[in-house]
Amino acid sequence: MKRVLFIDRDGTLVVEPPVDKQVDSLEKLEFVPKVFQSLAYVATRLDFEWVMVTNQDGMGTSSFPAENFWTVQRKIIQAFANEGIRFDEVCIDSSFPEENLPTRKPGTAMLSRYQSGEYDLEHSYVIGDRMTDVQLAANLGCKAIYFALPERGVAELDAEGLSSVCEAVTDDWWKIAEILCAGTRRVIIDRRTSETDICVTLNLDGTGRTEVHTGLGFFDHMLDQLGRHAGVDLSVFVTGDLQVDEHHTIEDTAIALGEAFARALGDKRGIGRYGFSLPMDDCLCRVALDFGGRPWLVWNATFHREKIGDMPTEMFYHFFKSFSDAARMNLNIQAEGTNEHHKIEGIFKALARALRMAVKRDITDRELPSTKGVL
Repeated sequence: MKRVLFIDRDGTLVVEPPVDKQVDSLEKLEFVPKVFQSLAYVATRLDFEWVMVTNQDGMGTSSFPAENFWTVQRKIIQAFANEGIRFDEVCIDSSFPEENLPTRKPGTAMLSRYQSGEYDLEHSYVIGDRMTDVQLAANLGCKAIYFALPERGVAELDAEGLSSVCEAVTDDWWKIAEILCAGTRRVIIDRRTSETDICVTLNLDGTGRTEVHTGLGFFDHMLDQLGRHAGVDLSVFVTGDLQVDEHHTIEDTAIALGEAFARALGDKRGIGRYGFSLPMDDCLCRVALDFGGRPWLVWNATFHREKIGDMPTEMFYHFFKSFSDAARMNLNIQAEGTNEHHKIEGIFKALARALRMAVKRDITDRELPSTKGVL
């Protein structure tokens, strides 16, 4: 079945004027940065049906004459056609919000033919800059890509309860092309044993949002640093047998986290693969890694305190060993300094930056970064 791209116009393909919100003259017409190169890349690689879906409040009234709209619209359609991007259908609703017409987004009345069962809506997308576009995706049974600043957009989605519908939040068209062509890299790992119950959610293409609850405050702090500085979205929820000790909670979390990275990387095509050193006050921490498929840990860091916070220092080595094994990567860690807190925090931050480099993906490079042909 054919997949569909339902794309909003104003604010998504073209810049929406901040004052009157109407692109009613050629002088106001400005295209969103990177939209042509990104969609042209998608058009040459994927077989979507392309549908422009736009609300144009009051188009055809004296305040927004139809000819003003069509002068701009024809120019927009021609500009995209010149770049090989041809819309199969343009759906325009000219009603006002207060009319509550079923044709107006997020209503689906204009799009009924796509709900006939002949289209693969589950793997289709709605791309737009308003919450009504995300709601339209929910109403159609599509995925949504919310074209917005990530910090603002994520908060809005949470407030509206639409996070589960949205595949990504970005105001970068090239990022959208990457998602359409190569997919998102998100996984959920549920690991349950008689000793721990763990859920790890990881999005390698996130923005550094984290939520961590392991029952160990210092461990939470370190995993929070890992997610934020790696630029990934990471949530970790752990119920462990802390009445025994911290060992199982830390070890099993490392295994689940490593498995999450291994699965989220998929076939690893186009990734950086390698990854960073950083100073933290009195400490210098070096972390090098390779997602080469062969686990190995080199650990050159000593600690002289029994615990930092509520985390035993003997578990640091064990965490990174379990993590590197499950992620199937080489991991080389060196740290020197006098402040024990700074030393381990520097290691986690350096690891995060190394991960950020290594998982970065270039969709124009579909070669596997290996002469062996497999990672």
